[in-house]
Amino acid sequence: MSKRAIGLLDSGVGGLTVMKEAMKQLPNESFYYIGDTARCPYGPRPKEQVKEFTWDLTNFLLEKNIKMLVIACNTATAAALPELKKQLDIPVVGVILPGSRAAIKTTKDNRIGVIGTDGTILSGEYRRAITKKQATANVFSQACPKFVPLVESNQLNSSIAKKVVTESLQNLKKQKVDTLVLGCTHYPLLRPLIQNVMGKEVTLIDSGAETVNEVSMLLDYYDMAEVKTDEVNERKFYTTGSVNMFKEIASSWLEMNEIEVEQVSIDRLKGLKVK
Repeated sequence: MSKRAIGLLDSGVGGLTVMKEAMKQLPNESFYYIGDTARCPYGPRPKEQVKEFTWDLTNFLLEKNIKMLVIACNTATAAALPELKKQLDIPVVGVILPGSRAAIKTTKDNRIGVIGTDGTILSGEYRRAITKKQATANVFSQACPKFVPLVESNQLNSSIAKKVVTESLQNLKKQKVDTLVLGCTHYPLLRPLIQNVMGKEVTLIDSGAETVNEVSMLLDYYDMAEVKTDEVNERKFYTTGSVNMFKEIASSWLEMNEIEVEQVSIDRLKGLKVK
């Protein structure tokens, strides 16, 4: 019997930061990834629309008979995680709780910063998750809406990126946080610039990478982890936008020369009603 894959979804290429960690920690697993680059960014969109788009991507992955769903997008996690967990009969993992736990564990002064999209920050989900587990924590949130377009257009090391990151983080830097949650899976691609602005004394938390630890734990808990065999592990990528741009960013970030990317039309996604 062929292996069932783990499905990952994101508004674009940001979830590749989760994919990279997943392939590293779980080398025996197969993965299907879909990035909704045609409708990215999700951050400025209304919650109900984000939920609708997340269901589109979820239904596409369910059609592939995945065994677990990873919402590798903070905005989608904030908007749709409770509903997806309630309605699906497979494990569903979001990125907010793992990132919050790591921040609480890391901070020494109880001064935690969170950066994310407008949608994630306005939802207040990180603040709630952190203060629920650590009532004395001081959480300072900052929306950085210009970060995702920088990543999606592959301007990671440009002078524009340096200027945008510097300007966006000035207010947060004044709060003297000792821990900063990268509350968008796109943001680790800008990690060197963010670290440079915040200073080496600030610990950056990659919410996506922390999520893979939870995925690994759940695979063991549900006895779904794959063992090493001669069977080839699948790594399949889908995008609703430009295949060439997606492939360029994915090849660089994942350090993979041969990446096959298939374009999926929005009309096709809208036609899926698996759940």
